[in-house]
Amino acid sequence: MQAGSLRYLVGLKKIGVYGGTFDPIHCAHLILAREALEKLGLDEIVFVPAAISPHKPTQTSAGASTRVEMLRAAIAGEAQFCFDELEVNRPPPSYTFDTMTELKQRHPHDQFYCLIGSDNLPRLDTWHRFPELREMTQFVVLHRGVGEIRSDFPTIMRHIDISATEIRKRVASGRSIRYLVPPAVEEIIAHHQLYREPST
Repeated sequence: MQAGSLRYLVGLKKIGVYGGTFDPIHCAHLILAREALEKLGLDEIVFVPAAISPHKPTQTSAGASTRVEMLRAAIAGEAQFCFDELEVNRPPPSYTFDTMTELKQRHPHDQFYCLIGSDNLPRLDTWHRFPELREMTQFVVLHRGVGEIRSDFPTIMRHIDISATEIRKRVASGRSIRYLVPPAVEEIIAHHQLYREPST
C-alpha cells in the first residue's frame, strides 16, 4: 500500500496553521502560504485570525468580523486554504499555545506546522508556554527576503516587499493598494472605509 493511501485511511494530514491579525490580509500572506503548501507537501493551510495578538495589542485597526470577511474573500476558490475563527470566538489575547492545543484535540492524528513571519523570531522564545508549544508543532518561518535571519526552523523565502502597515498607510494617504491585496479585499476595505486614519 502506498504511503499516500495509508495516510488517507488513518486520517493523517499535514496541516499548516497560519495565525496573525491579517489587518488586512494581503498578497504576500497568500504567496508565502502557497509556497509553504507546495514545498512542505502540506494538505491544507488553516488561516487563524487573532482576536488581539499578545504581541501587537494596539495595532489592530479593523474589527475581528471585518478581518474575517476579508480573509474569507481572499481565499475564496482555494481548495487547500481555509480559515478557523477559534481565536476570535474566545476571549483575547490570542495565544498560539491555546490554539494549537484545541486543534490537536480536534485532530489528534494530524501533523501540524505553525507558520510564522520572520519578524516573530527575535521574541519567539517569550511566547506563552513556548517550550511546550515547540513540542506540539513544527515551526516554519515565512521570510519575505528583507534582511537576514538566523533560524534552525525550516524557512520558506520569497522576496516580497509588501506589509499590512504599508497598506494601511497607503489607504490613509489616499494612494492605491491595487495588486497589493486581492481585488475582493480591496473592495471590502473601500466599502467599510477602513484605515482612513494614519497608521504607524
